[in-house]
Amino acid sequence: MKQKTKGLTFKIWIYLALFLTLIIAFIWIFQVALLNSFYEYRTNRLVEKMATLTSHYYNKEKDTSYYDKLAYNNNACIEIERDSELLYSSNMQRGCLITDNYSYKTDFLNSNKNNMMYKLVNPVLDNKTLIYAIKLDEDTVAYINVSLEPTDPAISVIREELVFITIIIYLSSFILAYFISKRISTPILKINNMAKKMSKGDFDTPIVVNENIDEINELSDTLNQTRLELSKINETRRDLLLNVSHDLKTPLTMIQAYAEMARDLNKNDEEKRTENLNVIIDESMRLNELVNNILELSKSEANLDNLKIEEFNLTKEIRVILDRFSYLREKENYNFIFDVEKDYLIKADKTKIDQVIYNLLINAINYTGDDKKVIMSIEEYKKYLRVKITDTGKGIKKEELDKIWDKYYTNEKNHKRNKIGTGLGLSIVKNILIKHKFKYGVTSKVNKGTTFYFDINI
Repeated sequence: MKQKTKGLTFKIWIYLALFLTLIIAFIWIFQVALLNSFYEYRTNRLVEKMATLTSHYYNKEKDTSYYDKLAYNNNACIEIERDSELLYSSNMQRGCLITDNYSYKTDFLNSNKNNMMYKLVNPVLDNKTLIYAIKLDEDTVAYINVSLEPTDPAISVIREELVFITIIIYLSSFILAYFISKRISTPILKINNMAKKMSKGDFDTPIVVNENIDEINELSDTLNQTRLELSKINETRRDLLLNVSHDLKTPLTMIQAYAEMARDLNKNDEEKRTENLNVIIDESMRLNELVNNILELSKSEANLDNLKIEEFNLTKEIRVILDRFSYLREKENYNFIFDVEKDYLIKADKTKIDQVIYNLLINAINYTGDDKKVIMSIEEYKKYLRVKITDTGKGIKKEELDKIWDKYYTNEKNHKRNKIGTGLGLSIVKNILIKHKFKYGVTSKVNKGTTFYFDINI
């Protein structure tokens, strides 16, 4: 398969190879181009040190073995002269300057300086040689001679070996760099392929990548969490479209049917026509409420609605809201119980808290038992008030309690048309309470009933 020149594997391989090339290039530059310069710098320091030791040995009147050892260990030549007469010479070392041209000696003796450095060419080895001249006393001078170029045969051997070692390292490292790049890129490419499946709507296949690289494992875990959230969102979206379509279609169908009846069948019967028109009005209001709730929920989730905090009487507001359902008490024998007499003043967004209470009441009305009882209460604690709305319906299973706050979630298998409301109430309640930073929750017992509550900070 043709290697992608912009692929991750190729990029990592190239970067590793370039890094390796730079290291080898640095080694060659140092060993070939800079070796002589470094050697010359080191030789200058060495000769100065040897001159100091030679002067020390002379002043301490050490025997010639000290000079021999110093010259041998440093591959140097040492000559000591007094009035141009040779007192000592170690001129047996390899690389020593052997020449009849002693002009440097004459130059030094005439300079009246204590030390001088000379660079000459050794005619025997044809290499640069460093000569350091130093006065030991008024009449005695020492000349120290060291080659300025590495002349040891081992140097040549090392340079030849460097060529072979470079080729071996270069080839093996290129191969190693390729496998390293594959090792790093393979799990990333695997995750990428799975992410592509997610982008096409496949939220069922888990991303499984077990590597010894923490960041890759963390990326895998993050994408798996994202997959689960997207799956949940996708499911919610499908349910929302299905249920909104259902709730839109029902009132529209009824409006059309009753409008046709009022026009064609009951146009001469005023009482029937009035009933038909009332149904049309009720369904239009229901349709309008559904649209308003969808808009309200969208604004809340997009953080487009700001809270308007004010102080108001919570007890009074609950009674006002209960009065809106008086027609259910009168016509369908619903029993609304609220025995709180104390006035509780709270600070919150009055309009939105009204929405919360209203929607929780609607939920209780839709799901209460055959006794049609709905109970409201306010419990006072040290730091908060707890508002509770209880119904006597069939309850909610424990595993479904966390899901009921989702849009249009129902604990029945099929979507049913609510007696009143739109099915978006609990989602609106959740968003409002989260914005207020009020704690909320639900408790339920199967076949006993359900209690929704929220806590208002005081």
